[in-house]
Amino acid sequence: MKRTPQGCQSRLPDNTALKQQQLPAYRLQLSATGVLSGFFATGVFCLGVGIILILSAKSIKEIEINYTKICANCAKLRENAVDFDKECTCSIPFHIPETMQGNVYMYYKLYGFYQNLYGYILSRSNSQLLGTDVKDVGSCAPFRESHNGTPIAPCGAIANSIFNDTIILSYNLNSSIHIKVPMLRSGITWWTDKYVKFRNPSSNNLSSAFAGTTKPPYWPKPVYELDEEDPGNNGFINDDFIVWMRTAAFPTFKKLYRRLSRTQRFIEGLPAGNYSFNITYNFPVTRFRGEKSVVLSTLTWSGGRSLFLGLAYTVTGAVTWLATFSMMAAHLMLKERKMFFSQQ
Repeated sequence: MKRTPQGCQSRLPDNTALKQQQLPAYRLQLSATGVLSGFFATGVFCLGVGIILILSAKSIKEIEINYTKICANCAKLRENAVDFDKECTCSIPFHIPETMQGNVYMYYKLYGFYQNLYGYILSRSNSQLLGTDVKDVGSCAPFRESHNGTPIAPCGAIANSIFNDTIILSYNLNSSIHIKVPMLRSGITWWTDKYVKFRNPSSNNLSSAFAGTTKPPYWPKPVYELDEEDPGNNGFINDDFIVWMRTAAFPTFKKLYRRLSRTQRFIEGLPAGNYSFNITYNFPVTRFRGEKSVVLSTLTWSGGRSLFLGLAYTVTGAVTWLATFSMMAAHLMLKERKMFFSQQ
């Protein structure tokens, strides 16, 4: 071993078990029986979980009504720039054949609306939405300021394109008696969004907190007047606004709009019978050849009516079983061949 010249520091690693890679090690040596048993057990587990998830998703009751063509007259009226200020409402009757027991949720569903565009996602001001600076619109292009230079609140493309159709569900006892189904807008957001990511500016008067700002171009009223029924649901903590601001990953998506208030006739859920949606048409979709629907759905412990997770587990279990039987066949063939040559 060469000696290090005096005054020079050696680059050799220290003579320790760790740095000399002399630590004791254990090499796992599995038998063919152990490997095949592990694969078989994994396949059983995945198949079992997949079947349970699929059955759970199949048990969900869901009704979807696409009202793009049903409300075509409203679409022509509202999406015409000349008549955009005219209100238009369409009524859509439908029938629920079986009682939707338990908690029932109402969603709006959009087809062909790309919330995952990079520029669209970045067009927002987090400091503004946190209530720290309502005039911080630096990252909100192209909806930062009005034509006269007034900062927009909330600014950005996401906020400007908020879904603003009004959907009311009615229970039709007969041709003359219609009961408005009580629906709640509270409890439809993520807790972290409602109480952490979105905050109003600290002020006793909400309208004065947004002084010096203006509403987005496509909004009919300012952010501090979004909810006329519940003044505490105005500003950046408005539930519908928060739900919309959480962008979707795919062009076809649904977002929670309301949840059933289980009172009076609806304690057990939505009873079977005739219903109708009364929709005030505002959100344009024909411009980009999109569509929109209303969805009524129940939920289970595994979530909504999506078969993806159950199918993923089932396919994984089936492939694992196929690999198990393939390895078992190869192992038996090699074993028989080894026994044959040993007898020669």
